[in-house]
Amino acid sequence: MQPPPQSRTGLWLLCAALAAALVGGAGYWITRPSSPVNGGLPPDGDMTPVDSGPPWFSDVTAGSGLDFTYRNGEEAGQTTMLEFLGGGVALLDYDGDGLLDIFVTGGGHFGGADRKQIKGYPCKLFRNLGGWKFKDVTKEVGLDTVSWWYTHGAAVADYDRDGWPDLLVTGYGRIALFRNVPVDPADPSKGRRFEDVTAKVGLKDDSWSTSAGWADLDGDGYPDLYVCHYLDWSWTNNPVCEGAGTGGKRDVCPPQKFKPLVHALFRNEKGERFREVTGEHGFKAEGCGLGVVLVDVNADGRPDIYVANDATNNFLFMNRGGKLEEKGMLAGVAVDNNGRFNASMGVDAADYDGSGRPSLWVTNFQFELHALYRNLGGESFDYASHAAGMAAIGMHRVGFGTAFVDVDNDGWEDLVIANGHVLRFPTQGNTLPQRPVLMRNVASEGRRSFQDISKRAGPFFQEPRVGRGVAVGDLDNDGRPDLVFSHTNGPVILLTNEAPAAKWLGVKLVGRDNRDVVGSTVVLQTDGRKLTRFAKGGGSYLSSPDRRILFGLGETGKPGRLTVRWAWGREESFDGLEPGAYWELREGNPQPRRLDTPPR
Repeated sequence: MQPPPQSRTGLWLLCAALAAALVGGAGYWITRPSSPVNGGLPPDGDMTPVDSGPPWFSDVTAGSGLDFTYRNGEEAGQTTMLEFLGGGVALLDYDGDGLLDIFVTGGGHFGGADRKQIKGYPCKLFRNLGGWKFKDVTKEVGLDTVSWWYTHGAAVADYDRDGWPDLLVTGYGRIALFRNVPVDPADPSKGRRFEDVTAKVGLKDDSWSTSAGWADLDGDGYPDLYVCHYLDWSWTNNPVCEGAGTGGKRDVCPPQKFKPLVHALFRNEKGERFREVTGEHGFKAEGCGLGVVLVDVNADGRPDIYVANDATNNFLFMNRGGKLEEKGMLAGVAVDNNGRFNASMGVDAADYDGSGRPSLWVTNFQFELHALYRNLGGESFDYASHAAGMAAIGMHRVGFGTAFVDVDNDGWEDLVIANGHVLRFPTQGNTLPQRPVLMRNVASEGRRSFQDISKRAGPFFQEPRVGRGVAVGDLDNDGRPDLVFSHTNGPVILLTNEAPAAKWLGVKLVGRDNRDVVGSTVVLQTDGRKLTRFAKGGGSYLSSPDRRILFGLGETGKPGRLTVRWAWGREESFDGLEPGAYWELREGNPQPRRLDTPPR
């Protein structure tokens, strides 16, 4: 059994042998037997789909022009901690043509005679041409001249409030901020490019950064930046760890071999400078950070921060008028139902149960249930993983990128998970590549739960890969959310949503004077129920999704009044929004604008 959360120091040294003996584990994170939790289900759970019929997703990568692979440098034989994290995907309409473009991080490798020079592979930007065709425009936008480092994640926000999305990239020893600027300020028709403004705005972070997220935390309209830091690995702190059952072969070390790092919080000072303010909030955000989502948890109009940490307690920072207060343990979202921390990676938030409140979702390591924390209101959460059917997918997968996504537009948000082990030599029948999972949100005995429908999802969900980042976005503007997966040493995969057609309504929130909208809540009254969605920062794992908000209306639903509770602002309502289109809603402007980019 794993010791209580406070007994972190020396955890691996004390328990590795016992854990391996009990469960035959590979000796990475502390593992536990699955039988008491999954009720005797087979290792991969019940894969029976709820319905028969055509697959809901098709792989359209071939011929799309999206040809890219994240590489981790494992061919050097170093078996470092750097190699297992993988890379992410960011979706952004960088050129304002109404179509989401795709940015992917490149990873890195090890050079020099001793193979200890940490080098980066290029990141890439692919422009969406429509018709499921993409063009590599990395050179055109000026990103080909960047001295790329070993990169992991990406996060998107309009940090300077000029109306154009900017791009942050994270990785080992460095972060970088790229401002979206015109190629020729005198001639907008010449397009857009990216300018590295990291030094100019004073954004310095030489730690090991993973996921990041943006939100206006102090109410001045400019998005501030939360950056997750992982652990203190370096060449001078690079222990040799043997995997269980590998016959003495080296494998990835457990995170308990290292010290967690303090995360970074940067205050955005009017889009001109950034100032590191972590220490000004009266706590020490120390944890092996891998995922972060920023969302209004308690309906006060202020974005809060939830952080998924690896083998340390998860954080929940409540926003008290610009001052952050850590409440993870008191709220019930820091540990699992047994009071133990998990090895957490991906994270998201949504109103999965129709309560109108954002519940929190976290993907975890093998022999740990993925954690669903149901929001009860009053800054209190209930551990709902068992009641929501999470044990059905089994306990052998290692979950990374994840998202709530209403795949079939029935008004209930489903779940997608990218899986892949971290160990080179997993035991107990596990493999490094693992199948992704799609879980449908269904009614069950008077409550909402999730049912594994991966077979119905399509052939991609039957093929094991080393999954990491996932980004959700409507890439063809047909109202059905599509998926982009990043894999370690495997191609980025583009999936088009072909679920049965249903009615939908999409909205793009624009704050007054382009102020940041993360923390806003959108409620749509239909003829049958209220649908609640949230403007979020961060989310998934190392990735950044489509920030437009989609409402699935089912086959017969009709949209009624839509109400926006603006972050740090007032409440406004909009009527007469027709389904089957995206609408731009501007704070302070009662007239919504239909975005008429046709499906392509």
